Amino acid sequence: ILLFLPAGHDTTASAICWTLYNLARHPHYQEKCRQEVMELMEGRSGDEIEWEDLSNLSFTTMCIKESLRLHPPVQAVTRKYTQDMTLPGDLTVPEGVICLVSLYGTHHNPEVWSNPHEFDPLRFDPANIKSHSSHGFIPFSSGPRNCIGQKFAMAELRVVLALTLLKFRLTLGVNPECSSSSGTVRRLPQLVLRAEGGLWMQLEPLKESCLREPPNK
Repeated sequence: ILLFLPAGHDTTASAICWTLYNLARHPHYQEKCRQEVMELMEGRSGDEIEWEDLSNLSFTTMCIKESLRLHPPVQAVTRKYTQDMTLPGDLTVPEGVICLVSLYGTHHNPEVWSNPHEFDPLRFDPANIKSHSSHGFIPFSSGPRNCIGQKFAMAELRVVLALTLLKFRLTLGVNPECSSSSGTVRRLPQLVLRAEGGLWMQLEPLKESCLREPPNK
């Protein structure tokens, strides 16, 4: 129970926060995701997203994966060697040793990813995936003991992100607790989300006209 609570809630919340933040920093990607969601929901009266809809959110999924690469909710995993393992250079890791695998380090390794600190969802375009290392992207770990809830987590991420973009436009915010030059505290009319590390975002409600027409019109 203790494992499921933090693994199933805190990690997903972190992934949602960072994805929203990255889309706020890159408005052109945000608008492309919003357009994708609007086309999916066109002609529907409600805001419900069906399971079958998730496969049609391809670019939104690419943005989520790139956020998971840049900001993996789990920084590292460990594995215990069940037998001696020979490594290059005549090195041997003895049985019983616990090895720490850095997910963050792997995702930011310049030998694995070009411009690793840049937010580029097109890395996960189906046309580019074949060039990836098989274990270069492991936000849910890998192998037979990888995350048991990764499919549910990805579904949850896509649904939350899609419904958020359908109603709100994300912009980088200003800390409302900071004083202005006049000495007064600036209060923002929009909803402000604070991510870990002092990152601020504003959620500006979209007008009805924005919901009915694509942004480029």
